[in-house]
Amino acid sequence: MPRVPALPSKALIRAVHLSIFALAVLPCSTLRLPAQADPAWRQGVLDWRAARDREISAPDGWMTLVGLDWLKAGINSVGAAPDCSIRLKGRAPDHLGLLTVSGKTVQLLAPAGGFPAGLTIDGAPAREGTLTIDDLKPSTLAWQGLTLVVLDRGGRFVLRTKDANSPTRTNFHGLHWYAPDPHYRVVAEWAPFPKPMVEQIPTVIGTTLDMPSPGIAVFMIDGKPYHLQPVIEAGETDKLFFILRDQTSHTTTYGAGRFLHTGLPDNGLDKPGSLVLDFNEIYNPPCAYTPYATCPLPPEQNRLPIEIPAGEQRYMP
Repeated sequence: MPRVPALPSKALIRAVHLSIFALAVLPCSTLRLPAQADPAWRQGVLDWRAARDREISAPDGWMTLVGLDWLKAGINSVGAAPDCSIRLKGRAPDHLGLLTVSGKTVQLLAPAGGFPAGLTIDGAPAREGTLTIDDLKPSTLAWQGLTLVVLDRGGRFVLRTKDANSPTRTNFHGLHWYAPDPHYRVVAEWAPFPKPMVEQIPTVIGTTLDMPSPGIAVFMIDGKPYHLQPVIEAGETDKLFFILRDQTSHTTTYGAGRFLHTGLPDNGLDKPGSLVLDFNEIYNPPCAYTPYATCPLPPEQNRLPIEIPAGEQRYMP
């Protein structure tokens, strides 16, 4: 079972209390939202959701993820043949290549008889050499709709395989959403930490991710205050990432939780301010569509005791 991170620190709890007090005494936020649904806002939500459909079902989208195989130290043979230690599903060459793990390095070597015709690495004809292990831009092997990358997960290497012709993608018929509801587009008060924390985020495969967390967002729904603690993803400079779970996970939404991205607070990350949380844009993690993803899970402080019937619902294949 994944390890659940510790409960919020005293600094976090103090920030929450101060923010709740501020919400109670301030006459209004510096950010204002329309009392009723703005047609332009509603169309914007619908357009964002249509883009999400296209992203999910793209030739390299999450609907194409068909394999997640741990690499052992030494030689790992990859291909469709029965003698391969990593058997590729679907249409694949009998022997694609050899992945050799030595310490913190993974090398690609040719199988007996050479690389299969048409195999590329980062768009160029495949050749032997050390692979780049990087979530943002890993070395990518490709062959007739198959793409393979090696990633580091908790200090171990894993081979992730995508297939543009997977049945999950070819049978995709759209995502499922709640109707846009302005009630769940709220202003949150931003309470920065004295200095950024490093939050340990659990994952579905039992590992943890160390992710920076700059503060906490406190908001009101139906007259009651709640809070969420975002993290910042590697390579991002203008977004906050909220990994959360609410009580709809028992009924209509994905059980493990959902994701929400927002812009930065109006006064920046290091000063009190405001930001908009539009829960109409909460969406499912990749694990909602495939068992081969390595999704982060909501930390304890982001498991809300209320229902938020907004955003994406459970995916029904």
